[in-house]
Amino acid sequence: MKCLAAIVSLLVSLCAVSAGAGEAPREVAGFALGQDIAKISDRLLMTTVLPLRYQEYLEEVEIAPMSGFKSGLITYGTCLKPGRIVRIKLKYDDSSRAFYDALLARVKERFGKPSAYEGDPFHVVIDWKWSFVDPEGKSITLHLSHNNRDTEEKFGNSVKLTWATAIEEEGRCFIERQPEEQQQSEEPRKTLKTMTADDWERFTPH
Repeated sequence: MKCLAAIVSLLVSLCAVSAGAGEAPREVAGFALGQDIAKISDRLLMTTVLPLRYQEYLEEVEIAPMSGFKSGLITYGTCLKPGRIVRIKLKYDDSSRAFYDALLARVKERFGKPSAYEGDPFHVVIDWKWSFVDPEGKSITLHLSHNNRDTEEKFGNSVKLTWATAIEEEGRCFIERQPEEQQQSEEPRKTLKTMTADDWERFTPH
């Protein structure tokens, strides 16, 4: 049993190392996960605040113009801990592949090899992902992306930090606070057996 426990411990350690050479990243360009949005409002365009569709427990705001970055969006919670930053998305001014490769090399040096590749197989859109679990067991992901060809995606180089655990906490808070009558008033989804000709007519393109 002791031998088995030692092997398991070794495997866990190896997994932890593969997730990143250093601690989980929490900050980029002076924006930090867990930070109170009110404390950095002077760096944001607060007139652009919008709730996220299908994630009403989150709001998103654009960053004010800043050197080295073309644009950016900061996402924060509105339920469990209102104002807590849970995601940072920034697009760099330099959209070149050379800039991306140089930045990617530095990120790998600091955090180790990526956990996964989430771009397309032809590298038209390149997206490397790092996954981390902090000492408190909370999940944080880092994405570094490059796109100069796919017109359906935004061009350029971008970085995204996401505190996945915090987003899940905000989502659970939102569900728990919903009025019971609202939950009960939702119509049950129709099954295939109960579909009528009128239903199919609404669902079928004309």
